[in-house]
Amino acid sequence: MSITLDELPAVTECSVAGCSYNDHSHCHAAAVTIAGSVGDAECATFIPLGTKGGLDKVVTHVGACQRSECIHNDALECHAAAVRIGPGADDADCLTYQTA
Repeated sequence: MSITLDELPAVTECSVAGCSYNDHSHCHAAAVTIAGSVGDAECATFIPLGTKGGLDKVVTHVGACQRSECIHNDALECHAAAVRIGPGADDADCLTYQTA
């Protein structure tokens, strides 16, 4: 099943204050990648630098999801309506991640 960029789920919230892409709970990266291991879906785009980065406006989508066991994952693409990123076991996790 192929989807267009506009159909990729938007990152509607990021509550990880220590990420360079976070500005007032909004992610300013062009896209995020969800990685990690079974039971822990990490935001692989998280960068803990003092320098702010990203785009001027919020248009962040989930570009790839490596968590094939997630119920929203189909062929390594996220099909959730929207995605929330927040504090996790290490740094930043996908809070929308769910297993069957």
